[in-house]
Amino acid sequence: MIPADASIVVHMNGKSLSGKLPWEEIKGNVLFQKLYADSTLPAFVKNILNDPENSGIDIKNDLILFVKKDSLGAIVGFEGTIKDAAKFKTFNLEVTKGGSESEKGGISYISRSPLCVGWNKERFVYVFDAPHFNFSPGRYPGNMGAMTGDKSSRDIGAACAGIFDLKEKNSLGSNEKFTALMKKDGDIHFWMNSEELNKGSGFSDMPALSMMNLDKLFEGAITTASANFENGKIIVDYKAYTGKLLDDLLKKYSGGSINEDMLKRIPSKDVAAVIALNFKPEGIMELLKAMGMDGLANLGISTLGFTLDDFIKANKGDILIAVTDFKSKTDSVNFPGPDGKDNFMVHSSTSPDVLFSASIGDKEAFNKLIAAGNKMFGPKPGDSSGLSMFTLSGITHNTNADYFAIGNSKTVVDSYIAGSSKNNFDFISKLSGNPFGGYVNLQYIMKAMETSMTKDSSAKVAYDASLKMWDNVYMTGGKYSDGGVSYNMEINLLDKTTNSLKQLNQYLGKLSYLMDERKKKDETSRMKMEDLMIDTMTVPSAKENK
Repeated sequence: MIPADASIVVHMNGKSLSGKLPWEEIKGNVLFQKLYADSTLPAFVKNILNDPENSGIDIKNDLILFVKKDSLGAIVGFEGTIKDAAKFKTFNLEVTKGGSESEKGGISYISRSPLCVGWNKERFVYVFDAPHFNFSPGRYPGNMGAMTGDKSSRDIGAACAGIFDLKEKNSLGSNEKFTALMKKDGDIHFWMNSEELNKGSGFSDMPALSMMNLDKLFEGAITTASANFENGKIIVDYKAYTGKLLDDLLKKYSGGSINEDMLKRIPSKDVAAVIALNFKPEGIMELLKAMGMDGLANLGISTLGFTLDDFIKANKGDILIAVTDFKSKTDSVNFPGPDGKDNFMVHSSTSPDVLFSASIGDKEAFNKLIAAGNKMFGPKPGDSSGLSMFTLSGITHNTNADYFAIGNSKTVVDSYIAGSSKNNFDFISKLSGNPFGGYVNLQYIMKAMETSMTKDSSAKVAYDASLKMWDNVYMTGGKYSDGGVSYNMEINLLDKTTNSLKQLNQYLGKLSYLMDERKKKDETSRMKMEDLMIDTMTVPSAKENK
């Protein structure tokens, strides 16, 4: 019951999710309680909020949301399993209020545009008309397309019946990639068909973009992901499938393993974030050729004194970006006061050291790239000061036979190039062996930014809640197999014993409460300011008092 050409599909494992976060715990959330306390809510909605199964829907079974684009915009479907058909009908008569009822082939329908719901003894599907997904080339500045508005000629009843009438060959049930996704363990599964999503976007009608053969890049491009809420962490597995164009390139030019020596060279004990990757530079040239962009790229960079061939030869294929050592700095700005005396304003800021490094393939070719950088950012002709954009912005760079490094700290850049540090960071073992690796130390970042994140009492409470919640993030992947590239993300929480879904429910409840308190405080301040202005405007003049 999912169209084969659906652009987006989200599958929720109701049994798993409800086991990890029972509805009673959701009802204890401040955000839920605020919603429930709304006096304008209809009685039938409150009945569902008390217990979703009062709708007749089995919330402990699979629930699926999908989007399918077409010439009229899109339809959005929501489907699942029936637990009580009588309750389900009663609920939907309340929802549609005056909708048209019908029955065909053992399937009941209630239709009221832009919605139609259909169900049999086992399954149900809601189908919503979404005409605003219709992008028409030429209607938008830049010829990208425009939303057509809310008017639609769609027969929403026929669209709903069409979902029940789907043959397996026309559904995602026959798609091997979708089957592989659904076989993966997951509380939530996600599917995105980029080729279908970008149909009718108008890109091919834009002269600048039509030259890039974007349709070839989107052809066969599918993204799948699964998420699991485990004790103390959230695990997301992600796979990007490509069409034939990129598939052939990835088979030939996919990366190896990240350079551990580059990670160990980072001259700091306090690493806030790091990204490392390994790639085959030749793949860049082949991709540009496939897109028909190699000639234009060569034309653009030739004015800087190097070619694409120089760029490919210069790079060995290792990249590192590191953010380290947050430092607090206080600046003061002087300005004349109304009494003629100098006043000053103090401003505090926190900023890190940032380092970018690349491994060098051919030294002579890399020198051309450095010369091009100096040409772009060096002193302007006729400028006798010798100051470059690099110098003025505090950027410095250095090289040796193996590496190029650039950053905002000369000490860090020089120490990195010298290789004086050999730090065996804990994150290295988790990232190694992959073409891509990333690490974010959320605890260190939040502690370093405490001053700027706790400027009032509400912000302090939110900060404390976040500090007790988040630990770090690991990202790995980049390996090519079975027509796609796989990645993994692990979001770790401080509490390792409680399920992460329960922790998220509690955390979002705290933030919601704080947002309400902040809103009340802002409203009180605004009213006081308005009262002050009114009082000021209505104060009698001295003459009137007399």
